[in-house]
Amino acid sequence: MTSIDAGRRADTTDHSDGMAYLETVPSRVVTTYIPLLLILIVLLFPFYWMALTAIKPNDQLIDMDKVSPFWTWNPTFQHIHKLLFESDYPRWLWNTMFIASCATFISLVASVLAAYAIVRLRFRGAQTVGALIFLAYLVPPSILFIPLATVIYKVGLFDSPLALILVYPTILIPFSTWLLMGYFKTIPFELEECALIDGASRWQILTKIVLPLAIPGLISAFIFSFTLCWNEFIYALTFLSSTQNKTVPVAIVNEFVDGDIYRWGSLMAGALVGSLPLVILYAFFVEHYVSAMTGAVKE
Repeated sequence: MTSIDAGRRADTTDHSDGMAYLETVPSRVVTTYIPLLLILIVLLFPFYWMALTAIKPNDQLIDMDKVSPFWTWNPTFQHIHKLLFESDYPRWLWNTMFIASCATFISLVASVLAAYAIVRLRFRGAQTVGALIFLAYLVPPSILFIPLATVIYKVGLFDSPLALILVYPTILIPFSTWLLMGYFKTIPFELEECALIDGASRWQILTKIVLPLAIPGLISAFIFSFTLCWNEFIYALTFLSSTQNKTVPVAIVNEFVDGDIYRWGSLMAGALVGSLPLVILYAFFVEHYVSAMTGAVKE
């Protein structure tokens, strides 16, 4: 037996011995199933409570002594009906979708160009520029919304969806650029060298070679940007004042709270319906999102 074979056999033995503790049922229950169950309960309970509150009758939302707070035997859809047909919620949902889609598109275009230039053009200080772009993402929006509000008011975009479309890329582009930089580095540079030898331009290489190979990374950047726009609160609260222009996160808080009276049924119904598009988005593309994030972190 050669030393190489002996080493491979030793590695195999070590791996099998290391996983031996999972062979018995009690060990799997204690080390795997119980922790996963606890994590699952902690993560899903807020969504369960939200859905339960959205279908509870009004009399059960306040009286916790006579009825169980964790279940209802008389579900109702009156809160969802009022939300969709007796309020401006469809308009708020459209505003959120429109603003998030436009801001995400602008951010992806800018991030693709910036990430490709930093990774592939190899100009002096490219890595420093990449680090500075990511550091810009760490600046909290709570610090920037005051000077940005002044700029938005001066240019006449206050209480306009265009204000959020132009402001959101300031918090989306830094992280998306960093994410795509990590993913572009995983694409072999030899493919681009061959294309350059064949006479392809940089734009052709980007659109016909790099982008088709970077689809998982683009999906990941899209999901991150779209989710952040969809859930953003501070800028939407600051730059939009009229009811018809508000987004879902701001509107359901402002319109369904009357002083110290909280209309919990409508609040939870609005949060539930507003979260469904993101749930559907993650359900279809979560594998691409995880793969692209893993590639970016490795880099």
